[in-house]
Amino acid sequence: MAACVSRVELSVSCRSLLDRDLGSRSDPLCVLLQDAGGGRWAELDRTEKVKNCQDPEFCKKLVVDYYFEKVQKLKFSVYDIDNKSFDLNDDDYLGGIECTLGQIVSSSVFTRPLELKQGKPAGKGNITISAEEIKDNRVVHLEIEAQNLDKKDIFGKSDPFLEFYKQNDAGTWQLMYRSEVVKNNLNPCWRKFSVPLQTFCGGDFNKPIKVQCADHDSDGSHDLIGALETTLAQMQTAAAGSLVEYECIHPEKKQKKKNYKNSGIIRIKSCKIETEYSFLDYVMGGCQINFTVGVDFTASNGDPKSPDSLHYISPDGVNEYLIAIWSVGSVVQDYDTDKLFPAFGFGAQIPPSWQVSHEFALNFNPSNPYCQGIQGVVDAYRQILPQIRLYGPTNFSPIINHVARFAAHSLQQGTAAQYFILLIITDGEITDLDQTRQAIVNASKLPMSIIIVGVGEADFKAMEFLDGDSGVLKSVTGEPAARDIVQFVPFQQFKNAPREALSQMVLAEVPKQLVSYYKWQGWPPLKLPEVKAM
Repeated sequence: MAACVSRVELSVSCRSLLDRDLGSRSDPLCVLLQDAGGGRWAELDRTEKVKNCQDPEFCKKLVVDYYFEKVQKLKFSVYDIDNKSFDLNDDDYLGGIECTLGQIVSSSVFTRPLELKQGKPAGKGNITISAEEIKDNRVVHLEIEAQNLDKKDIFGKSDPFLEFYKQNDAGTWQLMYRSEVVKNNLNPCWRKFSVPLQTFCGGDFNKPIKVQCADHDSDGSHDLIGALETTLAQMQTAAAGSLVEYECIHPEKKQKKKNYKNSGIIRIKSCKIETEYSFLDYVMGGCQINFTVGVDFTASNGDPKSPDSLHYISPDGVNEYLIAIWSVGSVVQDYDTDKLFPAFGFGAQIPPSWQVSHEFALNFNPSNPYCQGIQGVVDAYRQILPQIRLYGPTNFSPIINHVARFAAHSLQQGTAAQYFILLIITDGEITDLDQTRQAIVNASKLPMSIIIVGVGEADFKAMEFLDGDSGVLKSVTGEPAARDIVQFVPFQQFKNAPREALSQMVLAEVPKQLVSYYKWQGWPPLKLPEVKAM
């Protein structure tokens, strides 16, 4: 494994973006992609959308793992977002740049003109990116309200929102958080929010922080209500029952009006600092990742003896199932000390009774379904193929429930000791969709992630539905998943890409899913990371 040198936080802003909207300005969003090889790009992160703005300063920071020993090619793509779908293919492209993370890290401020394609500038648009290393894993949690804010709208009250800026070393102010808008309210109470301590003040509790309160206008011409300056050290004095209050001052009004007092009061209801752990903190702290493979042996795959079958092993000894097992397994096995992987098949008639089974051990040993390493899984797959009859139906829920039982058992330990990954490789024709939805909703409360790799050229709409990227997955009864635990990847997209491209895409979500689970439980790593002196 390449050792991650550090994590880097990228701040992005743009100037003079193209205008693609009729009657209003563009609504830009910036997507960060990393070169996954073979001409493919994998999305790493994206900013929020800024409405009606050609000079956006994005508030959400883009976080990247920085490897000194790798050339990390990045692409920043800016889109005008006109709908709520996650997919960007139906949005207008406003331009992008390609560069390396090394170029950004080695420049204090990295500015480039945006291009629609190579050599074709996107008008006068440019993008500025600045990098900051994340050295601190503490997070600031804030709860803020205001009272008696100035009324800015003729026909109603103000629509206030907050913007927090930190002063950087050059003395300029950098946006680091923007709140939601509270409509038509002069005494707003904003949602609780969290900002990494590094982003908030670079770990310096006495660094100046500026808070601006403004009245939101849909055309992007927001009106300043007032501002204040403070430090995190001052905010921290807020505790239960003792609020920290600031006068919200409009500088022009203060200058012009003799009897001007303020434009409202802003109150810090609570300010807490907590440690937030990373995927590496958990893994290096002793969390074991248990990897299970489930292989689809239903008749829709085609007769394994026929070259057009998805289970046909070519003369060079591979098929899509084997490539998927190798690609994902070779990465995951580094995190599993015993290197013993349970491997199951489903949807086939198995000897001697030729009953259809939806969770049979690939090594035909139900009491010990473990294979030695990924090579053991591959060997078991090759040996079982001529001994079974492909049949049906395609039921996912038995194998999901099987792994969930182990995850539920480990849950009783009450520590971040075991996490389970189930890899299902399938041709996509699922029969028990309702039961599978319920099984996933149940599993979302457990230390478990599910990866589905779709082989062949079937319609994978059901798999995309289970992935939950377009909204929270719900069971038939309407119960929502506690968190998103399914990642679906169609193998077809990776047919001509290097093998590591598939594993990168497939495993991209797992670290986030593991961290979100233990955070939800409130469990720290088994062994806490050593705190280095700053």
